[in-house]
Amino acid sequence: MAHSIAIASDHAAFAMKAELASWLRAEGHEVLDLGPASDARVDYPDYGYALAEAVADGRAACGIALCGSGIGISIAVNRHPRLRCALVSEPLSATLAREHNDANAIALGARLIGIEQAKACIAAFLSTDFAGGRHAGRVDKLTHPIFGPRLEKEPA
Repeated sequence: MAHSIAIASDHAAFAMKAELASWLRAEGHEVLDLGPASDARVDYPDYGYALAEAVADGRAACGIALCGSGIGISIAVNRHPRLRCALVSEPLSATLAREHNDANAIALGARLIGIEQAKACIAAFLSTDFAGGRHAGRVDKLTHPIFGPRLEKEPA
């Protein structure tokens, strides 16, 4: 099943982004490459925010965010209230991010995993549906958070 995918990175993950974008296109997916256009130093939040906006406004169904560790860009993407970006490093985490958390983006660390592992994570992510059920209420709390005490008090 073909997907519309936004992809973005920082300079540390530029080469991986380029290879993944090419691979995704060869697999039949529509790819919105949000940059950068070279490996010149850039700030990952700018690209994480751009990816979040592209998914939130419907230009892409999901997103793939890359930086050296995957941590910084995942934090940037998750600043958008409509995004649920999971940092993954192996296919099981990518599967569970979709199945249990209805993640609409994943982040990968280019300095931490190789290209084949990245492809395996993306393939798992794209081939998994949200399970709903008991997970739906939890995901709703992520989408519409209410801050303050929510835990039941322990009996005295």
